[in-house]
Amino acid sequence: MYNVLDRGVNMKEYTKNQVHEVACAFNEHKIIALPTDTVYGVGVKYGNLEDLERLKRAKHRPETKPIPMMVSNVEQMKQVALVDERIEKIAAKFLPGALTLVVNVKDSVDSVYTNGLSTIAIRIPDEKFILDVIDELNCPILVTSANQSGEKTALTSDDVYEQLPKIDGIVLGTCKALQASTIVDCTKEKLQILRPGPISLEELESVL
Repeated sequence: MYNVLDRGVNMKEYTKNQVHEVACAFNEHKIIALPTDTVYGVGVKYGNLEDLERLKRAKHRPETKPIPMMVSNVEQMKQVALVDERIEKIAAKFLPGALTLVVNVKDSVDSVYTNGLSTIAIRIPDEKFILDVIDELNCPILVTSANQSGEKTALTSDDVYEQLPKIDGIVLGTCKALQASTIVDCTKEKLQILRPGPISLEELESVL
């Protein structure tokens, strides 16, 4: 059971001002929780399969659910995914923002990152601190919600301490929207909302 007296014992605490220190922690293969523009996320740097497996174990993430990716711009998205004109229009209007795009993945991405699927979920968060960390890393990060799979969404640092007490670090701060992002499948002829959120299908279709 989580006890407030245990706060900070298992995790190193950071602030949003410590961009370099957080980037260094990711480079050192640490699992870090961080407040986003939606809810608290937890992640690792993209590129090391052992880090990915540690993250999945920390969350008890089912193998059928790949970990989404965060990038800082569309050009970085193009390094791992197939980005067509429609996706570029959506990104230009709504990203950075509370929107996750499910897109076709490039062959260069190890299938372990997608659990063998041909798609990957990517977003550009509307949170300058995270974008600065990704820019310093010059590499995407793999970020999922900072809770045990199937449990309540983590909105505060206390939620993270309660659900993920054994991760390596946490960035203290507040989440902006307190609502998970809209997830939209962009791989089919017609857009499909996989998880409703702040951005509606009608809004997405209006820019196409």
